[in-house]
Amino acid sequence: MRTKASAAVLCATALLASACGGGGPQSAGGSGGLSDGKVVFGVLNDQSGAYSQLSGKNSVNAVQLAIEDYQTKYGDKAVVKEFGVESVDHQNKPDVANAKAAELYDRKAVDVILDVPTSSAALKVADVAKEKKKLYFNISAATTDLTGKSCNKYTFHYAYDTYMLANGTGRNTTEQGAKNWYIVYPDYAFGQDMEKSFSAAVTGAGGTIVSRDAAPFPNTSGDFSTYLLKAPTLSPKPDVLGTMQAGAELVALVKQYNEFKLREKGVGLAVGLMFLTDIHSLTPAALAGTTYTDAWYWNYDLVNREFADRFKKVTGARPTFAHAANYSAALQYLEAVQAAGTDGADAVVGQLEGKTVSDVFLRNGRIRAEDHRVVHDAYLAQVKQPSEVTEEWDYVKILLTIPADKAFRAPSPDCKLS
Repeated sequence: MRTKASAAVLCATALLASACGGGGPQSAGGSGGLSDGKVVFGVLNDQSGAYSQLSGKNSVNAVQLAIEDYQTKYGDKAVVKEFGVESVDHQNKPDVANAKAAELYDRKAVDVILDVPTSSAALKVADVAKEKKKLYFNISAATTDLTGKSCNKYTFHYAYDTYMLANGTGRNTTEQGAKNWYIVYPDYAFGQDMEKSFSAAVTGAGGTIVSRDAAPFPNTSGDFSTYLLKAPTLSPKPDVLGTMQAGAELVALVKQYNEFKLREKGVGLAVGLMFLTDIHSLTPAALAGTTYTDAWYWNYDLVNREFADRFKKVTGARPTFAHAANYSAALQYLEAVQAAGTDGADAVVGQLEGKTVSDVFLRNGRIRAEDHRVVHDAYLAQVKQPSEVTEEWDYVKILLTIPADKAFRAPSPDCKLS
């Protein structure tokens, strides 16, 4: 565990996600005050399926922690004195996400929607946010289209994307000697974008994609044997199986990978997207030595750990990067409302665009005005050997920091904010 936080982070309190300084409300365009006397958050995510553990209901707890910290920081000077949090399960279905987002904005008086895993669902919500002219912070979807052809004025992409994952894991694994890849990806927007991004990263580092297969999503059977048995029969035999599954589907695939003893057959494993809860479900023994790209780690330093301790008191678990990012996004939204003196969407957007941030989640963070991509440091991580694990949930060691300006792609010419 690292014991020092950056000076930029420590200029604030360990937990309050804001730039140093600040104070009372300031006018920033738009009508002053709150539209209905309060701020209402909407947490729209998977609460019953493949992605329910990595974010799910515990992201609601993360948002509640952000509200508490905002109240503690500003006290009587707080612009926002009354809050609401609405939580909805979108079941990883785009049509459900579309309908629920509209309901949250229209019937539940939600000011900002957070989270929304599953890229196909996330893109639908971006359309609704644009139509309703309401704020939307996507945390848990990875498609780069959110800051590309599907970007809009009211949508911010917060935690990670397929470029960040591929640039970290795909490029580094290939440079370390895994030249031949077999990629298996879920057949929907996230997986398709992951396959594209990883293929570009691997070939750009001198590697070759031997074969690629799209697996059904959701994979209700949990059976990946067709792809796993195929891997060692390919010619040339892949050095690594690159799995782009996430959540419960990743857990199922890794279990079967180990059952078929592919590592002993010379086919290594690279994971495109992994969360702390995946490692906890599988145990470090099942993933020992696996390298992947992480957006945040709870035991990286004392700042993160203090937040993780608070989170564990409420939830009984350590936070994933999705939980920490939901906390950060909620608090940065409240900071923008505080600075603007209003929850008017246009005024809040004006406060967010171009803002530099160092907080619990965002290190060297910046909210790009060009495309609303929130850039920050990312990390190349490795799952510890079982003998290295001395504390439950502390399953990872950070190999290197990928600087914010290297972790994410440059703004896309396809993004036309409107």
